[in-house]
Amino acid sequence: MIRKIVQIDQKKCNGCGLCVPACAEGAIRIVDGKAVLSADNLCDGLGACLGDCPQDAIAIIEREADEFDEAAVETHLKENKKVSAPVAEPHHHGGCPGARAMSFGASSSTAAGKGESAQSQLRQWPVQLNLVPTTAPYFQNADLLITADCVPFAYADYHREFLAGKAVVVGCPKLDDNQHYRDKLTELFKASSLKSITVLRMEVPCCGGIVMAARQALAASGKEIPFKEVTIGIRGDVVQD
Repeated sequence: MIRKIVQIDQKKCNGCGLCVPACAEGAIRIVDGKAVLSADNLCDGLGACLGDCPQDAIAIIEREADEFDEAAVETHLKENKKVSAPVAEPHHHGGCPGARAMSFGASSSTAAGKGESAQSQLRQWPVQLNLVPTTAPYFQNADLLITADCVPFAYADYHREFLAGKAVVVGCPKLDDNQHYRDKLTELFKASSLKSITVLRMEVPCCGGIVMAARQALAASGKEIPFKEVTIGIRGDVVQD
């Protein structure tokens, strides 16, 4: 049938990934550093993702395409463990503006004196693994810190001892889709010239998933990058280094 559907200009797309969370049907994904339409029947043609592309690489066109299939969308979302609003409703809010990739200088301060506040060592935004663009410039020639999201709460000196000078991604292998993490990290490793990878996990067994995802992604990328795993105890100590 002839209907409206998303078209992505591969020459304009820079793989920032902002269109991915903007598509509630999960029809868009990043492959080899470019946004692609997963399947015609997952795209409703409403264009909620248009306003979230800084490169103006997404357009709505009319062409022959499979009919939009709500049942297929629900199955697709369940398989990817995503939570979505009813797919028949138009989406007016688009993606979160706070997901736009940014690099900035971290403080050079490594310690706080008496009565002083410790300084953040964060040098980028966003940090959540589901949101970071795999081709973001802050991953180039960087030391990458993959952090299970409970670690900064448990380890008091996280910024000074681990985060300073590194690019970072954060995720929870217990609550999120670890398969998606593996695929996202594979794309990131392929697209970036990383100098090293450090994985910070908690000592609880379920947290091992983020280490597994990182190791599998590194193997799938075909690259040889120095890899280190550090385990943090629930009482805030380094259990293994």
